[in-house]
Amino acid sequence: MNRIMKREKLLFIVEAMGGGIFTYITNLTNELVKKYDVYVAYSVRKETPKDFKKSFNVNVKLIKVENFVRSINILQDLKAYIEIKKIVKKVNPDIIHLHSSKAGVLGRLAFSFFNNKYTVFYTPHGYSFLMSDTSKVKRLVYRNIEKILGMGNAVIISCSPGEDKESQKIAKYTEHVNNGINMKEITNVVGDYKKSNSNKVKVATLGRISYQKNPALFNRIAENMPEKEFIWIGNGELKEEITSPNVRITGWLDRNAALRKLNEADIFILTSRWEGLPMALLEAMYMGKLCIVSDTIGNNDVIKNNVNGFICDSIEDYINAINVSKEKKKELIEHAIDDVKKEYNTITMARKYSEIYDRLKYKK
Repeated sequence: MNRIMKREKLLFIVEAMGGGIFTYITNLTNELVKKYDVYVAYSVRKETPKDFKKSFNVNVKLIKVENFVRSINILQDLKAYIEIKKIVKKVNPDIIHLHSSKAGVLGRLAFSFFNNKYTVFYTPHGYSFLMSDTSKVKRLVYRNIEKILGMGNAVIISCSPGEDKESQKIAKYTEHVNNGINMKEITNVVGDYKKSNSNKVKVATLGRISYQKNPALFNRIAENMPEKEFIWIGNGELKEEITSPNVRITGWLDRNAALRKLNEADIFILTSRWEGLPMALLEAMYMGKLCIVSDTIGNNDVIKNNVNGFICDSIEDYINAINVSKEKKKELIEHAIDDVKKEYNTITMARKYSEIYDRLKYKK
């Protein structure tokens, strides 16, 4: 009689359960659950979808962490530290994978910095010390925290080549796997690539209207192109910076509605000050949108200027890219779709993570 192989337990610990990270987590766990018993210890943020549980495969086990908070709070962070230790003791995972800065700090302190009992991986999804909305002193503190914890036994798996370069400066063990999107899901939601019915060219972006996404620059581009229709899919604290009359803000939409609204656009732009590796960018590429992005880590890891999109440094660059010829636009879009099919998809992403887990996990 053949012995049934015991499935290994994989525990994701995620504080930043919203936006692109939420899409990433659901895409990855829904693929990995085919091989592992997958658990997700999560917290709820304002941007977490209300019906988020429906996005997960029924076999993915969800565990809420009550004490995770976004900002630094010594008392709450201590409670979260104790809580995730209890969760790990109960689940007894073979592999722990931490996601985003807060989970990365508490999880590495609990499971990899002072002991070697667990196999621990950490994906930053954009380092805090690269975020320009914080002071230089705070960024230095964040960098030093990452550097100290990088001396432990956790393996950092970065989600873009640019993030991997930063990881190599501060950690002993590093790997790299590009983010990927669920192509089948997108096709099911939006159908075939859709042309705009409007005579106006529609230019869209997707995400929180925040300092990171640079809404002031987005607004200035729109002001300089009054004949174009601009759409911001999302909402956020800097909504008042969007004043140009040709910009429409949709407010927060559920994921399917947001994808369908993006599919109505002709062009996708990102004016971000920093990124990890944006899921919305990959989705727009696959949907056949001309992608025009700022020159920052994450964006420039995916978009190769004048090959599969445009990288811009100024308003003039954005205007010229938006006004590109139909022939060049078609060529760039075809390259972008092909890149997603070859590299930036969930199946490829999950396979590479699994290979890293198998290669580096401790033998119990």
